[in-house]
Amino acid sequence: MLRLLLLRHAKTERAEPGQRDRDRKLMPRGESDAQLIGAYMARHELLPDRVVLSPAVRTVQTWSHVAAALSGAPRVSQEERIYNASAETLADVIRESGDARTLLLIGHNPGVHDLALQLIGSGDIDAREELNEKLPTSGLIVIDFAFDDWASLHDKAGQLARFVSPRLIEAAAD
Repeated sequence: MLRLLLLRHAKTERAEPGQRDRDRKLMPRGESDAQLIGAYMARHELLPDRVVLSPAVRTVQTWSHVAAALSGAPRVSQEERIYNASAETLADVIRESGDARTLLLIGHNPGVHDLALQLIGSGDIDAREELNEKLPTSGLIVIDFAFDDWASLHDKAGQLARFVSPRLIEAAAD
C-alpha cells in the first residue's frame, strides 16, 4: 500500500507591484496554520518518507513549519514542475517518486485540488463532499492506494483516508 499526502501551501501575502508570484511569503496566519497542520500530522502519524515541493517561497516556508513538528528526516526535494502545475504534471511527478511508501507533495491550486479529485475513487463521503467544495490554504488530503508502485498511479485509484484544514481541526477541537 502507498499513501499520498497532498498539501496546499499556507496563506500568503498579496503580491506587491513588480514582485514575482513565486517570491510571495507566508502571512503570520499562514505560519500558524502550517504549524497546526504539522502538529496534526505528527499526532496522527502521517509521516512522509519523501517530500517533493514546489520551489516557490511559500511552499518552502510551509514545509519548514510543518517539518518542525515532525520526527525523522524525510528525503526532501524541490521540483520546478510542481510550481503552478496541472493535475497531469503533478501525477507525472508522483509516478517518478521512486520507492517512497508515504509521499508528501506540497504545491498550489488549482493543480493540487484537481489532482485530488482526479485520484480519489472512494473513501469517506462527508470528507469527499467537503473536499469537492474547495481546497483551502493549508488543506491536507490523505489518499491511500492498494498498489505498491507509484508508476501504477491512475484516475480514481485512491481512497480518501482524510481531509483536514486548519478550520476543520479548530472546529473539531471546540
